[in-house]
Amino acid sequence: MARSSRRGREIDGLLLLDKPLGLSSNAALQRVRATFRAAKAGHAGSLDPLASGMLPIGFGQATKVCGRLLNSGKTYLVDVQLGARTPSADGETPVIERAPVPALAPEAVDAVLATFTGAQQQIPPMHSALKFEGKRLYELARRGESVERPARAIMIHRLQRMDVGPDRLQFEVHCSKGVYVRTLAEDIAVRLGTLGYVRALRRLSVDPFGGRPMYALEILEAMDPARLETLLLPADAAFDDLPRVDLGGAAERGLLLGQSVRPSQPAPGGELRVYGAGGRFLGLGEGLGDGRLKPVRLFVPGAGA
Repeated sequence: MARSSRRGREIDGLLLLDKPLGLSSNAALQRVRATFRAAKAGHAGSLDPLASGMLPIGFGQATKVCGRLLNSGKTYLVDVQLGARTPSADGETPVIERAPVPALAPEAVDAVLATFTGAQQQIPPMHSALKFEGKRLYELARRGESVERPARAIMIHRLQRMDVGPDRLQFEVHCSKGVYVRTLAEDIAVRLGTLGYVRALRRLSVDPFGGRPMYALEILEAMDPARLETLLLPADAAFDDLPRVDLGGAAERGLLLGQSVRPSQPAPGGELRVYGAGGRFLGLGEGLGDGRLKPVRLFVPGAGA
């Protein structure tokens, strides 16, 4: 539903944008916001200009989803140039080192990829947005500086070879938040006995939206404005993995005032998605273990949490 205001239309919902190459995530967001004439919009999980693919965009109340999606798993298709290394581990910077590429049998590549699955430790790259003494690492890297970075725990859920050639490897990876795919590509190349950098990167999905359609900017900008809102997902589409609790009138009113309430059916413990009269999505709650639940994040305008 859209409501008009002087700042733009008050729209609620999620759009799965297929971000193009050559455009920053913020630039893509601003174009989508202008296309929808939306008063409020935000994106979940930046893709730099050299990467394409799924960029969830929230409008209105659904902008509250963006923080959770930052912590979601992601799936990428990664095209690696073997036999060379760049400072940024992608094509943004020039090649600074070359190495021969050994003959790579598919079975040997698969064996190497298998060693990268599961819980891993990864050292973040200098070309990253992490901060050191108040400065972004990429700012230091551009000045030719390097500082020690502690390894971080990551999880590689799935890593699959898609193609391999004399100087090229393509793989698909489903990974946790915090994974630097360019560093992963570099480390795989080293384990294969050579060097490598990412020459193409595409985000195929953000959990839990795997298999859902994405929409290109040019399609959106050419579309009849009356049809645009039909592309939006409801905010609760981001929480399909959570148990559902429905509230009656009195409990719904109490929850919207920020109170802990007791549903007619006892609420299970843990994080919950909560619905009110007519199946209206109210937001997220937490089961307290005694059948009650408390509000955590409400998605209803004017609510108390």
